[in-house]
Amino acid sequence: MSGIRTYQSLRNLVKRLRDDLNNPTKPTQLVLLYAYNRTGKTRLSMEFKDEGKRKNNGNADTLYFNAYTEDLFTWDNDLDGDAVRHLQLNPDSSFFNGLKDLALDETIAGYLSRYADLDFDINYETWKVSFRKGEAENIKISRGEQNIFIWCLFMAICERMLDGHVSYQSNKYLYIDDPISSLDDNNAIAVACDLAELLRRAASRKDQNGAPAPIKVVFSSHHALFFNVMCNEIGRAKEGEPKVTHKRYFLHRPSGGGAYTLRATEDTPFFHHVASLGELQLAAEPGTGKLYTFHFNALRSIMEKTASFFGHADISFCLKVLGNEEDRALYNRSLNLLSHGKYAVNEPTEMGEDNQELFRRILRDFTTRFQFALPDILEATTTAAPIATAAAPATTI
Repeated sequence: MSGIRTYQSLRNLVKRLRDDLNNPTKPTQLVLLYAYNRTGKTRLSMEFKDEGKRKNNGNADTLYFNAYTEDLFTWDNDLDGDAVRHLQLNPDSSFFNGLKDLALDETIAGYLSRYADLDFDINYETWKVSFRKGEAENIKISRGEQNIFIWCLFMAICERMLDGHVSYQSNKYLYIDDPISSLDDNNAIAVACDLAELLRRAASRKDQNGAPAPIKVVFSSHHALFFNVMCNEIGRAKEGEPKVTHKRYFLHRPSGGGAYTLRATEDTPFFHHVASLGELQLAAEPGTGKLYTFHFNALRSIMEKTASFFGHADISFCLKVLGNEEDRALYNRSLNLLSHGKYAVNEPTEMGEDNQELFRRILRDFTTRFQFALPDILEATTTAAPIATAAAPATTI
């Protein structure tokens, strides 16, 4: 159990994160957290914010982005006229402090042009945002476009915060939780690269006298690709720029209860993929586990990452070594059909018995043919059988 620490409450976990960021002997500028959905990342971000208020007589010290941030933007769809649609901002939130004076439109547009083909206008008197594409005015944009607009506005605010704007001078921390909902992988990579660049600036920030004045950051995500890109971008050395001191953790809630565990993953950047496989092993355990439809998505994702690890483009590499030709054809059809449904993670649907048995067959063949080391973070809460390690490609993940 070396390297794994358990925290009985979110408040204790927050204290650990703040201690990491404020360690006087080994200062850390950035904490990266990987965690599955429904672990409690959003609640953790709010507890981090609340802890700052407790420490500062009710004054916030954290600018944050999470699901609550997205809730500050709501649509007025003009149900009567069905012609003039706006995104309504909630001006009562401190998130928009000084927004009228920040002159953010150009900065927002600069970010937005990298990810989406649309234009916008902000009415600061009515706190409404309208969108247009070409000749089309007052259009309703997609949920993905809406989320990326909100994210671009947040990035623009962050820039002013780093510039020392008076509206955000009291903020010493950034907490960013899952900023890429509804984005495709290409945009996820682009957003991650831009965010990493901004966080590098936060880490190397100086005050008016040239003394170090970094903005400390906590970043959390359930998106494996996004998390990997962030780790790579933050971790690699860049000529002419100081190194960003950071820590990486796998955040886990083993029993689904109130206890949380942190495992440092600096030396094992793909740990979360293997941890995900361990989670699937537990879910597939007859009698004790529960298999839901979205688990096919998770298994396919792990197989894609495994193929990529061995230098191959898609999961056909994994399928080639599984079972006989008839099984390979069945597995391929099943993974294509059953891993692309719009499965609700918040209201999951259990698999039917036939699909459960098929899932177990694919998982069993996959883990038999490839060598994985079961994360001891899972061994802490279960006595499930270890992942099989029969001979397969020589490299162990």
